[in-house]
Parts: sequence; structure tokens; C-alpha cells
Amino acid sequence: MALSATEHAIMKSVDVHNADALALLIKVVNINSGTMNFAGVRQVAEVLATELHSLDFKTKWVDGASFHRAGHLVAEHPGPGPKILLIGHLDTVFEPDHPFQKFERIDDSTAKGPGIIDMKGGDVIVVAALRALKDAKALDKMNITIVFNGDEEESGNPLELARAALVDAAKGATAALGFEDGSGDPKTAMTSRRGAGSWSLKVTGTPSHSGQIFTPEVGAGAIFEASRVLHEFYTQLGHEQYLTFSPGVALGGTAVSLDSTGTVGNASGKDNVVAQQMQVTGDLRTISPEQFEKATAKMKEIVLRPLPGTHSEITFQNGYPPMAPTEGNRRLLAVYDQASRDVGSGGVVAVDPARAGAADISFVANLVPMSIDALGLSGHDDHTDKETADLRMLPVKTKRTAVLLLRLTNGAAAVPTAM
Repeated sequence: MALSATEHAIMKSVDVHNADALALLIKVVNINSGTMNFAGVRQVAEVLATELHSLDFKTKWVDGASFHRAGHLVAEHPGPGPKILLIGHLDTVFEPDHPFQKFERIDDSTAKGPGIIDMKGGDVIVVAALRALKDAKALDKMNITIVFNGDEEESGNPLELARAALVDAAKGATAALGFEDGSGDPKTAMTSRRGAGSWSLKVTGTPSHSGQIFTPEVGAGAIFEASRVLHEFYTQLGHEQYLTFSPGVALGGTAVSLDSTGTVGNASGKDNVVAQQMQVTGDLRTISPEQFEKATAKMKEIVLRPLPGTHSEITFQNGYPPMAPTEGNRRLLAVYDQASRDVGSGGVVAVDPARAGAADISFVANLVPMSIDALGLSGHDDHTDKETADLRMLPVKTKRTAVLLLRLTNGAAAVPTAM
């Protein structure tokens, strides 16, 4: 498809202002915004808010005291076009005591820095794309809402309050675009993501001298029962596509204690005593609400068949919901793919959702007709001190985004009515 005159103007603006976009990226990367560094998260928000004010967005800060985090930046640009929601986050995994703190050039095309791809690069792409649209005199008719969460890397509690601003922003939107880095491959985007929850298994047995194990009076003990449950989870559910349920902590013995986070605990016992207790915690990842319901039902069923002399209980905690694959998401990807081809950067295909974790877009994927994610800056080794960006992709991803936003506003993909 040939680019329109407006799209040519967008392309020119992105190239002219790429140095400004890079300077903004360096500026925000050099501000520590580890999730629990509330002042740093707010400082990044202030930098981005200043940029958005210059583009005629109205911004507001959603204070995070009620969910024990810094808060979120929300920006709105009302217009006559269909409402489009853009999603990013301000925080990183690198707190102030981490040695990895600053932007550093590796060579002409790459640089490393804390959060450079996860996801300050994505935030900068949002700002740069909107600036190009303004320069091309296309922004005025656009109806854009942006939510930059301040706690994506370590969500606030309760989660319902922590994501309330995002869910509210999704109301009336026809499309949601997420600017995480995804798989790191610029030839891919995400039409689905697995949800991430957790489970906790508590098992009790009959304490006794080890010489009496397996007798009718004592039974199998807590550790054998927990082993049975885990083995049946594996054999009955372990081969279902996109379903995972990894046990991360397991403690068994005469006495067991596990803290409220499910990550730290103690166990004591003796090899001549039948284990009285065992606790196991793990995560649970599913591609759809239906898969979650089916998996948890089967896990409960397995738990209800204990070995003699034992008792098992399992509980589940919801976390990030799944972003299920839908026809609307595939249609949106097709528009993005065409935009990418038209700006000269090749096609884009959907990445296997098994290759990426949960993200904030999942909280609104069931509220809008079309969603895609992983439109952010490409690179590798996020969440490590080798987090590296391919700076060549900054203008490429910006052009794709700006053209996508213009075409969605103009009715591409037969934008459906909001849910």
C-alpha cells in the first residue's frame, strides 16, 4: 500500500526528531525508577508529562497510596476519532542499590541501560510517534488515552486498586496497544499473552515413628501425599499447550512454616518420623479464562483423592489475567503488519505466547475489541545488567506506531464498536 501524503510527513518528522527521541530515552533511563523508588517513578512521570503537555495532552497523576506504590500517569487527548488506549510503564526492576544505573553506549547501534527496553524505550516510542503525528497535522482528530503504570514490575496490592486506572481508561476504547519489548524480535508482535496466577498446596499426615509408615493407622505421610499430587499434576496436565504450573517452593517435615509471600520458610523433621506437614507453592499460567477454569478444576479433583492417613487442600490466587487470542487481535496485527511493510521495515507476525510473560495489557484485553502488545523498543537481556537496546529500531518502531495510529483513526481494520 502506498503511503499517503500525511504518512510521508510522519516519516520525515520521525527522522528529523530521532535525535530528540534518543535524548529523551537517555534522560529517562538515567533516572532510577525501581518500583519501590517512588520518587524516581514520579520523576520519570514528570519528564513524560512535560513532553505530552507540549502535544496538547491533559495529564493527571493517580496517587498509589491505596495500593502501596508510587502511582500512575494518565494522559488524555480527546478527539472525534475512535478511542485508542496506549499502555506503558514507568518502573523498572532496578532499585537504587543495584549497580546497573546508567545509559551506556556499546556501539553506534546499541546501548545498554536499566529499563532501556523494559520499557522506557516503549514509552519514548509513544511520545515520539505522537509528536510525528502532531507535526503532520494529524493529531488533532485523534482520541488517545495513555496509561503509564508505576508498578508493572512489582504490582501494588490490592491488585484491583492498582489496575483500576487502567481498566477505567479502557472504557469506550476500540483498540489497546501495549509497548512492552515482547520477544525482542522486531519482526513479531503479540496477539495473546498467558495470564499468571499462583497456587498453594497444604498437606497434613499422621505423625508417627517411621517404622509405622504405610500401616492402616498411620498411612503414607505428608511428603508422599504431596509427591502424589505433584506427580498427577504433571502426568494429567503437563502436556497441555500453553498451560504451566511450576512448583517453586516445597517444604515438608514434622513442622513447616512459610511466610505470607510464599517465598521464605523453614522445615524441620527427622528421618525416623513420618512427615506431618508439607507445603508447596507455585505459579499457574494459562492462555485463556477457559483454560484457567479447566486446569484449576482438574487440580482440585486430583487433590481430593488423598493417600491413606493424609489430607490435602489447594488454593488459587488470581494475578495477571490472560490476553486470549481473538479475531479482533489478529485483525489489529494485520493493520500493524501492513503499516510496517509500508514504512519499509518488513512484515510482522504473532509471536508464540509461550515466549513471553504477563503484562498490563492483559487487564483490558477483555474490555476492548482489539489488542496487541510488544510494540516497544527491541533488544535483549531485559531484567539483567546486560539489558540492551537496538537503537536502529527506535525510528522504525516509531514510524510503525504513528502510521498505525493514523490508520486506526481513519477506520482501518473496520474498527468495531467498543465492548
